[in-house]
Amino acid sequence: MKKLILGLAAALFVSAGFAQATGTATPVAEIVKFKETVHDFGKIKQSVPVNFDFAFKNISNKPLVIETAMASCGCTTPKWPQQPVGKNKNDKINAGFNAAAPGPFEKTITVKISGAAQPIELKIKGEVLTADAFAKYEAEKGKKSGK
Repeated sequence: MKKLILGLAAALFVSAGFAQATGTATPVAEIVKFKETVHDFGKIKQSVPVNFDFAFKNISNKPLVIETAMASCGCTTPKWPQQPVGKNKNDKINAGFNAAAPGPFEKTITVKISGAAQPIELKIKGEVLTADAFAKYEAEKGKKSGK
């Protein structure tokens, strides 16, 4: 029993030490400023790819390096700058989406920036309509706009 308690205490001590080490990272809000972090595609047609560029600016005093941009599913494909983005420079992360199934969606892209304390989350959302439902939606939309 003493060994178990001693082992748990040692594990707690070690994990506390690791938690303290991450406190030296910079808050992401001091490194990068995104124009928006959520994009609503609205109603889109099933199996027709859509894209959106999440524009950002490096607001830090050193080059910004995006380590990864990971999507929450395989239907979302992020593309990000592979080279460092200079200070006060603008760039973008492209979010591509191709839905196979109709219905509402919300997908997340988790962006890890070198030196940032936490990753930042970008979100895309909307509603996927079948071809027939999308045609009906477009026709109704046309009637409302007076076309």
